[in-house]
Amino acid sequence: MRDGDHVCQVYESEPAFLDSLTGFIGHGLWNGEAAVLIATASHVTGVEARLRETGLDLAHLRADDRLITLSPELTLAQFMVDGWPQADRFDAVISQVLVRARGKGRRVRGFGEMVALLWERGEYAATVRLEYLWQKLIEREQVQVLCSYPRKSFDRAPASSRSEITANHTHAIAG
Repeated sequence: MRDGDHVCQVYESEPAFLDSLTGFIGHGLWNGEAAVLIATASHVTGVEARLRETGLDLAHLRADDRLITLSPELTLAQFMVDGWPQADRFDAVISQVLVRARGKGRRVRGFGEMVALLWERGEYAATVRLEYLWQKLIEREQVQVLCSYPRKSFDRAPASSRSEITANHTHAIAG
């Protein structure tokens, strides 16, 4: 991936997804970049265990704001109003996190699971809007972002919503 890339992954299995996510996050951390992980507690736990196995010092990375983990539910609560993502609030919340992660000029890569939570709840229009807001922020901030959806919930949605999701990404991958 390059700065400005926004990749959508639709995955079949949790272990394969966690391996892929760990590779994406770990590659950046090993290269001196920062990583923002907005993920469920179980996914954070899975990624952190895999990152530790590679020899990364997570406590040091956290202290230096090179590894920032956030709850998707709590993050959504900061910018959702009446079930709809508010652009100005979204920009303020995520930009603040990016400032921390960048420190003194670091590149940043991120993972966001907020969209998967909205999608799972059947809030397809709000998910599409949030992906659009991510894409605009990614273009402006030149960060790399990976979004992932479990195949089982992705395939249940209307085809038009799935098309809009993939259209709001620079790349879509399966696996």
